[in-house]
Order: sequence, then C-alpha cells, then structure tokens
Amino acid sequence: MSEAKARTREEDGREDRRLRLGLLSDVLLETTRFFHEERFTQLLPVILGRSTDPLGPDPGSSVLKTAEIEYLGERFYLMNSMILHKQIAVRDVGRIWILSPNVRLERRERATSGRHLFEFTQADFEIPRARSADVRDLVERYFVHLGATLREHPAFPALGVEPPRFSVPWQACTTHELEERYGPSWEGPASEASDQPFWALCHRREFYDREDPAAPGHFLNYDLIYPYGYGEALSGAEREWEIDRIRARITRDGVPHAAFRAFLEAARDLVPSAGAGFGIERLVRFLVRAPHVGDVQLFRRVPGETPIL
Repeated sequence: MSEAKARTREEDGREDRRLRLGLLSDVLLETTRFFHEERFTQLLPVILGRSTDPLGPDPGSSVLKTAEIEYLGERFYLMNSMILHKQIAVRDVGRIWILSPNVRLERRERATSGRHLFEFTQADFEIPRARSADVRDLVERYFVHLGATLREHPAFPALGVEPPRFSVPWQACTTHELEERYGPSWEGPASEASDQPFWALCHRREFYDREDPAAPGHFLNYDLIYPYGYGEALSGAEREWEIDRIRARITRDGVPHAAFRAFLEAARDLVPSAGAGFGIERLVRFLVRAPHVGDVQLFRRVPGETPIL
C-alpha cells in the first residue's frame, strides 16, 4: 500500500471514530434525559467497594479475576458492577440509575468476540417493588425513545448505516426454549436469526438474581439480545431480598462468604426490587454496526490489546 493510501485510510478511520463518538455523546444525553423524565434519581458511581458482583456461577462469565487493592490495611475491589450497591441504594433512595464504570479482566481470547472490553461504562438502574414485566416495559420504552430521537442523527448517513427502527413489544423466550431450538450455545445463532431485539428469560446466575419460589431451579431474570449477531445487550433480574435466601444461595453456589461480609451486614432490611444494566459501548456498536465494541472507545480497552495510554 502506498504512503498516500495509508494516510487516507488512517484519516478515514479517524473520521469514522469521530462520528461514532459523536453518536455516543448523544446516546448519553438521551439516556440521561429518559431516566430523569422517568423520575429516577441519578447517583454517582462507586469505583472501589468492600464487596462487588461475583460474576459467578454465571457460565457465560470469562473474567480471570476481580481486581483489588489494599488501602489503609483493608481490601477493596474494583467494581465488576454496582449490583450490590444498587440493592442498598434502592431501599434508601427509591428509583435509581447510574452511569457506572466497570472493570472486568476478561481472558485474552475474548478480544475476538467483538463485544468484550476489560473496562466499560454501564447504564445501571433499579426500581423498588418492580417485577420482570415492569423492567422489560421500561427498557422497550427507552429503546423506542432512543430510536425516535436519534433517527435523524448525521452519523448514520455518514457511516452508511440505517438508523434503528424498533418495533415493540419484543418477543420473550426462556433459555430452555432457546436451547431446544439452537442448542446450548444459543445466543449467537438466535441473535443472527433475529431482526429485532428479543428477551431471553430464566438464566442460572449469581445469588442476587431471585430464584422463583414457586419453581425452584428457575430464575426471575432476563437478558436482552441484540439482533444481527450483536449478542447480549442488557442483563437484569428481580432480586433476592430476604437475607436467609441470600445466605443460602451464597452457600449453595460455593461463593466465599468473606467476600460479601460487608454486603450481608448492610442487606438485613432490603426491599423487593428489580433492575438491569446495559453497556453503553455495546449499544453504540450495535447502532452504528461497528465491527468491534472497542471501535466506539477513544482509548480502546480490548482484552489482550496494549492500550495507547
């Protein structure tokens, strides 16, 4: 390749990145506007905590370890997510949401998935006394709002991408149904076969996702899956809120109680709640059909890649 062609390609790449980042900025604006209009209280994020999301025994997790530091003789964890803090916050504040930085030290091979980062930002929200259907309805209204307000955004024609058109309500299937149709690794083929996002219900996951009291072994949680092969968009659940059930789930899952001592001390009078979190970078990647989620970050945080700064 000639030097001139290489320079042109580099300039084109910078322009694409500028357009994607401009759209990301407006996604943040519209997300903030939506949650404030829905009467959520926005909280500042927690970066270090005495407890954090265990990310297990979720079989889909590929995190090598939880990053931690020692400060003044005490161990603090970098946030995998603010889920445990949300359960305390929703009790004390009511409807809450956060733009929460997450650090997840993914395995090197996740670099090629197109959708994994070791540092990203999540829009996290929680609603007291909500059920699964309440959260799914809110999320669908959010995406309709986003599609309507961003439809004329100049990034779409400049990048040669059709603006999103969301048609709700979206289909909901259990993971059992999806496995019957597509096999154990259902997410990829099911996403490829869809032209609208869809809900996947009932995942065996962390102790804070509520197990259905009427059907042990089934869980009151939900993921939103993007179409066209873009995979998981959002993860959420109704929460375990009774302290005895939380302790029993921690023991059953083989998760060390010591790592959650601070949470268990604070969780004695939780209220029923439900919520979710969705990655901002994954959302923008889907909207602009970027090859990799790192393509919508100015400072890429892709597992196995050396960051420029």
